[in-house]
Amino acid sequence: MALRTLASKKALSLALGGARPLAAAASARGVTTVALPDLSYDFGALEPAISGEIMRLHHQKHHATYVANYNKALEQLDAAVAKGDASAVVQLQGAIKFNGGGHVNHSIFWKNLKPISEGGGEPPHGKLGWAIDEDFGSFEALVKKMNAEGAALQGSGWVWLALDKEAKKLSVETTANQDPLVTKGASLVPLLGIDVWEHAYYLQYKNVRPDYLNNIWKVMNWKYAGEVYDTTLA
Repeated sequence: MALRTLASKKALSLALGGARPLAAAASARGVTTVALPDLSYDFGALEPAISGEIMRLHHQKHHATYVANYNKALEQLDAAVAKGDASAVVQLQGAIKFNGGGHVNHSIFWKNLKPISEGGGEPPHGKLGWAIDEDFGSFEALVKKMNAEGAALQGSGWVWLALDKEAKKLSVETTANQDPLVTKGASLVPLLGIDVWEHAYYLQYKNVRPDYLNNIWKVMNWKYAGEVYDTTLA
């Protein structure tokens, strides 16, 4: 059992890039699984930038599916390790990366959003605000760059405002599908992530992804991003 538990915990750690598990819950078998995190706001609280219907489906259906499939893959990994089935262990890595990445990315995404009535959309201040000016020239230039990168991303994926904790520099990064930011570099910390999968916007914005990207800034939680920035460089 100790070996099986270790393997499952290691799989979660790899998906998280070594970070602490998000909404983790230990099953009776000793396999470390994850749970769908609650939102700190109502589904309709981000309207009109993001509709309540999209938020409900995105959280309750899409994110919940990543959680369920990730936990299933962990259970299968646990069994494969117990049997010494190396082929099955290797085969499960794709499901662990995709679904674990989907859980990691969405858990960050919900924290990146905040209702306008609670300060959503207010531009960054303090150390993060200064760093944005230094690394991008201005806040407006950062928004323009992230919008352009997000609109140009082929297929599905994410656009990120990343902090390189070793170089202490900000950058804009993109990842395909549900790949978490850590796949672009172990020193990269996600401050903001924007989901550009169609399920994040299509019901409201149809195929006009740039409109979605322009409007999501109205509910961006820069306070959270600033806290992550300060904590990482403390």
